[in-house]
Amino acid sequence: MRVILAEDSTLLREGLVRLLAEEGHEVLAAVGDGTALVEAVEAERPDIVVVDVRMPPTHTDEGLRAALEIRRRWPHVRVLVLSQYVEKKYATELMSGDVDGVGYLLKDRVAQVGDFLDALERVGAGGAAFDPEVVRQLLARSPQVDPLAKLTPREREVLEHMAQGYTNASVAEALFISQSAVEKHVNSVFDKLGLSHTAGYSRRVLAVLRFLS
Repeated sequence: MRVILAEDSTLLREGLVRLLAEEGHEVLAAVGDGTALVEAVEAERPDIVVVDVRMPPTHTDEGLRAALEIRRRWPHVRVLVLSQYVEKKYATELMSGDVDGVGYLLKDRVAQVGDFLDALERVGAGGAAFDPEVVRQLLARSPQVDPLAKLTPREREVLEHMAQGYTNASVAEALFISQSAVEKHVNSVFDKLGLSHTAGYSRRVLAVLRFLS
């Protein structure tokens, strides 16, 4: 894939450049701020960008705002966002539109090279990839007001994997159950959450994340 990186940490940025090159990806540019990222995307039109949420000058949401602008101006460009912490506001905003070709990972996940590359490939292919910890924190609610309380433990497990961007087949493999069982759990989840009419793999992820946010 043709990739542009945006990360203000020189050490991490150069490490990612080397890793991606070793995996056969073409790194078109590696920049340190959101403005430079948007300019690079306009010039190069990559397949995917990997961008940190917090970058200069204020180190708040520059990376996210750049990612959202890229999604708006060049919807064919995939976006994989990296964040040091689970920032629910930013995750919700990124996921509030079409999640085809969108990912949100914690930076700790980058250290797990296989997980990072799997997420990159999934997002680059037009799928979704959301960090398990991000999903867990979005799922965490008070039992008194939690609409998920009506789900069984197995249905919650299926929902967590589904919200991370996994297909039914992948969920079945991860939970050591049949694909038909996963399909039954998915249908039950959407019935209980009032989302039974949501169709399509990425659209169902979006519906769940919208509901949780």
